[in-house]
Amino acid sequence: MGSAPSNSADQPTGAGTASEAAKARDQLGSIPVKGRAPKTGYTRDEFGPAWADTDHNGCDTRNDILARDLTGETFKPATNNCVVASGTLADKYTGTTIQFVRGQDTSSDIQIDHIVPLSDAWQKGAQQLSADQRKELANDPLNLMAADGPTNSAKGDKDAATWLPSNKAFRCEYVERQTDVKAKYALWVTQPEHEAIVGVLKNCQ
Repeated sequence: MGSAPSNSADQPTGAGTASEAAKARDQLGSIPVKGRAPKTGYTRDEFGPAWADTDHNGCDTRNDILARDLTGETFKPATNNCVVASGTLADKYTGTTIQFVRGQDTSSDIQIDHIVPLSDAWQKGAQQLSADQRKELANDPLNLMAADGPTNSAKGDKDAATWLPSNKAFRCEYVERQTDVKAKYALWVTQPEHEAIVGVLKNCQ
């Protein structure tokens, strides 16, 4: 298994293209299809502290992803350009534009989504990963994206069989990213999930 990218600002490239869809189809063929394991024992703590600075750049993962995904961002003074204070998100899940302002009542308007939810990962192989591998999975930029808060909450721990973005233009990239993550961390998919991913990928140009 490879390590997480060293620079959390790295943005996956080429997603949503025909070549990426072909790659995802190949990857999906190598991912085992199994039933969902019990959720027994799952807690967020099994994936390490929330938003740990796993790339050791001095900024926590949440702020790394905000800085990567927002445009026109500003930073809280005296934080070494770590703590994002404001910015604009072109939300991929809804296709809308959201203004971010850091604050007790506003920060949750934009959340950092695990594209493969941690609970889903736990039930599909992550229980067999080491603690360090689970921490890597939880903080891997490949598996993280700034998203509309209410939409992220509604998604919860659903997989592709039970939840897809309302913004259909993003569905190809979404399932490609999920497939990338599951292949990277030796996770499996359920049969309905496999079929749902195949269904999306066949329409990717």
